[in-house]
Amino acid sequence: MCRNTFVTMLIILITVTLLAGCGGDSVKPEYSVKVGLVADTGGIGDRSFNATAWKGVEDARNDMGIRGAYLESQVPADYELNTRRFLDQNYELIISVGFPQADATRAAAEANPDRKFAIVDYAYDPVLPNVMGMTFKSDEAAFLAGYLAAGMSETGKVGTFGGMQIPPVTIFMVGMEKGVQHYNSQKGTNVQFIGWKTDPASSACGAGRFTETFVSLEKGRLFANQLMDEGADIIVPLAGTTGIGAASAIKDRAKMMIGVDSDQYISTPDYKEIYLTSILKNSDKACYDVIKTVVNTAFMGGTYTGTLKNSGVGIAPYHDFQDRIPAALKSEIEQLKKDIIDGKVTTGWADCQK
Repeated sequence: MCRNTFVTMLIILITVTLLAGCGGDSVKPEYSVKVGLVADTGGIGDRSFNATAWKGVEDARNDMGIRGAYLESQVPADYELNTRRFLDQNYELIISVGFPQADATRAAAEANPDRKFAIVDYAYDPVLPNVMGMTFKSDEAAFLAGYLAAGMSETGKVGTFGGMQIPPVTIFMVGMEKGVQHYNSQKGTNVQFIGWKTDPASSACGAGRFTETFVSLEKGRLFANQLMDEGADIIVPLAGTTGIGAASAIKDRAKMMIGVDSDQYISTPDYKEIYLTSILKNSDKACYDVIKTVVNTAFMGGTYTGTLKNSGVGIAPYHDFQDRIPAALKSEIEQLKKDIIDGKVTTGWADCQK
């Protein structure tokens, strides 16, 4: 009896093994590729740009069986140290999050030409053969949000502030301002945009208000309150975790907010009632697609550009404001999206780069 049982179990084991081997592409490889993400200050818990990039790694882990890990940077010196740690552990792809990591990523890529890198919010010119730079035309989506804000403001004032005066932040401000101006030109109104003024002649493309940090809740509250004191009833913080402090102040005063990077109605649900929409920079999709090229051994250096056309940028659903936004305004925004994609409407950032 025992011998028969052993034979039966052996046959079952062999059968299961053979069936598993017939699965082909339907069977996920277990940890086929190791991907390391070097987060910028603010960390994975910022519910903004770091968190969105990390979501792309998590999605790839779920769908492709890759092994994903992250290291958080507290100060700029950590960029190089964290990248080195992933190199020493033989990670196949290292993703840097944020424009400030450009120099550290370049140095690592040039010193390790046989390793693969990607960076969010930066592209090298000329391109590095082992680095995929991921950039986003965030001004396209911000333009739509600016038009929406101008149409929804009751005080005729929309406010913004940034974490640092760097291109991945100011590109949102330029697009928002351009959207407000377009609304004014179409409607004969005079909605003001407080916190940023574009100047294409400036090396920084303009001037505005910046907290000089992405991690201070206190400064988020301070800057948001200052804008509301000046009459703004819709605030757009472009400052990572600092924006959560702004959300707290905005909720206290029952004003509106536009989120950034991720759909903050979902990522920051404690403040969901104030979110008119969010300006989406879908770095999760970009990171996922780069990881896929590594898994498929098709990785190439170059530049990815997220646009409205390829869904690399966009605006989030209106959620609780869906029924409060006039149908005509929603229709105008949909038409503007088509016009931007078709090149009939310009959104400002290209003028700053001339």
